[in-house]
Amino acid sequence: MDNKGVNFYVEAGKRSMEWHGRYLEQMRKCRFDTIAVHGVYSMQEALDFNQGSLIEPMYMSTSQGYHNSDEMEAALGYMIPTWCYSRIANPSMYYYEGVLALLEGYGSGLETSCLATASGMAAIQSAVDPFLVEDPKRPGAKMNFVATCQVYGGTFQQFAIRKEKERNIEWRKVTNSNDISDWESKIDENTRFIYGEMPSNPSQAFFDLEKVVALAHKYNLPVIIDSTVATPALFRPLEYGADIVVQSVTKSLATSGFSICGAVISRKNIVSNIDNDAMKADFCQYLKLLPNRDNGPNISPMNAILALNDIRTIRTRMDLVSSSTQKVAEFLESHKAIEQVDYLGLPSHELHELASKYMYLVDSEHDPRYGKKVNRFGHLMSFRIKGGAKPTRQVFDAFERIYRATDLGRIKSVATIPAISTHSQQGEEGRKLANIPDNLIRLCVGGEHPDDIIRDLDQSLQTLEGKKVFFTSPEFSAGGASSAKLQ
Repeated sequence: MDNKGVNFYVEAGKRSMEWHGRYLEQMRKCRFDTIAVHGVYSMQEALDFNQGSLIEPMYMSTSQGYHNSDEMEAALGYMIPTWCYSRIANPSMYYYEGVLALLEGYGSGLETSCLATASGMAAIQSAVDPFLVEDPKRPGAKMNFVATCQVYGGTFQQFAIRKEKERNIEWRKVTNSNDISDWESKIDENTRFIYGEMPSNPSQAFFDLEKVVALAHKYNLPVIIDSTVATPALFRPLEYGADIVVQSVTKSLATSGFSICGAVISRKNIVSNIDNDAMKADFCQYLKLLPNRDNGPNISPMNAILALNDIRTIRTRMDLVSSSTQKVAEFLESHKAIEQVDYLGLPSHELHELASKYMYLVDSEHDPRYGKKVNRFGHLMSFRIKGGAKPTRQVFDAFERIYRATDLGRIKSVATIPAISTHSQQGEEGRKLANIPDNLIRLCVGGEHPDDIIRDLDQSLQTLEGKKVFFTSPEFSAGGASSAKLQ
């Protein structure tokens, strides 16, 4: 075989990356919906390399073969783009990462990159762990991070148990995230990063991101935002100065429920007090080629493509479910059995005005239906039943259209009681800090007509007055019916 030398492949790789860079610049000029539909999969790639396939192929191969030893040396030395091993990179993963990087950076003018992970929790771990290293200038000092206590239950466990209890890294909890002094009072020379969830799951906590970013950057600290509930269709934290975004893509972005997946998206040249130039220059690329190469929290090619197909319609879906949730929230707010409704779209919510500054439907000003920026507040809301835990379970158990499941962002409406499910492990004290009482039901409104969801809520609330007539037959309860009963 005619070996052409390592430099031949390095030069070819440079030409490929230059072409790719030009293609990305073209895509950045497109509207949000076009980016979501096409991503980084070009017509040229389809025609020249993928049999003309209109849809991104699913590459299930674990590794890539090489022409010769020179190409292998260049690839494994990270001198050229490569799919050397799917724990590190894979074409299907690349399509997924490319579209998420473009969507999170949309409208900001920023150059962004993305790291695919196997789940949202893997994304959080990937995003925070590189900062939790000892400062050689302060050996033995106990490091800390500052984060809101209003976070998803799994995040609470990762911070409280995996970081604080097991690794002795202090989590300094911000209880009132909209009070900038609460944040600043917890920062010192051993703080590594600032973390928040916007809007929070399930209590809808929110804060003025621009103020928090200004504070964090004053102390040379990166800001990490979990934007799972909003998605880039409604809110893009990088645009407001955040350094890193984490997404549990499983949820709102991948609405079908077919795949578990996560992502870390970052701007180039993040802020950090850690002495690691490669990490700061391109955080996600650094994670991909070094820490995550060694730790292996990668996404499967199948899950990447399944999620990618859902992402194509994210803007129109978030518009639909936001509008439906607004209508459902207004119904519940006026119901006599409801103690409180937590939804940022309600003018009565104390954070409504602040959330309106940040949360709006991307490109709505270019949408012929609207012609101006319109606020949208997402699919997640919560409501509290008067009387405590017992009537709350009674209402919850009476749902006929709304699924009872520890999930969110589905195309089908889903509800849970966080105190006994998603946030049960953090204990009563942790739930009190996060404002999650046992009479709170979290509801994620799906793609159904909102009138049908309201009808289901109304009939379930009627059980409190003894007016309920169950639609579901007892034979179909307690684990489902046998096939014989269905015949």
